[in-house]
Amino acid sequence: MTRGNHQPLDTTSMTWTPQAPGVDRMALATGVGRNGQDDPGYQISLVRLGTGCSLPVAAAGFGMEVLVGDGTWQLPGGNLGKNSYVRQPPNTALENTTSTGATLLVRSGPFAQSDRDIVRVVFDEQTWLPGQGNLRVQPLHSIGDSGTALVHWPAGERFQPHRHWGGEEIFVLSGTFKDEHGRYPAGTWMLSPHLSTHHPFVTEETIIFVKTGHLPQV
Repeated sequence: MTRGNHQPLDTTSMTWTPQAPGVDRMALATGVGRNGQDDPGYQISLVRLGTGCSLPVAAAGFGMEVLVGDGTWQLPGGNLGKNSYVRQPPNTALENTTSTGATLLVRSGPFAQSDRDIVRVVFDEQTWLPGQGNLRVQPLHSIGDSGTALVHWPAGERFQPHRHWGGEEIFVLSGTFKDEHGRYPAGTWMLSPHLSTHHPFVTEETIIFVKTGHLPQV
């Protein structure tokens, strides 16, 4: 897969940087928005919260997408466990804490003016929907050409070769994701640019977080 400047990252072997008392951050990527150099960019990080700590607010004018990794993240509407998802528009309060500690995948950046809905998806309350082949999908959010979902791959599944219009972002949540270029165990994060291609498959049951169509089309 052509990956531009972003090689797959094994987050299990990377170093955490203290951001605030009880809050550590692991930077994964920054970049321009989908409209190019004049569009404010995104920031993608893992954030580790200690017991009783909160996720810091996004920069002014930035919204946030959050996927819960380990632990339980508490919001006013209820508790969110592993693989649950939140999308919070810019300039909206996000009261949050954790009584267990939590690791979060956080993507912050500008949102379109038409994209102002708060989205909260509790993983264990959702039903898997049929996808292509034997894949199963839990849609999380979509707007325009961009879509975000969890995808379940049964053992031995092989997907068709394909090209990514608007790029693709993957975080491997369990199992091992593979393609003709390598193998990517749980904890691997990767970002592939517009028009990148690959032929993915798995040999064991695997779940990935995937986001498509959201990167610069250049």
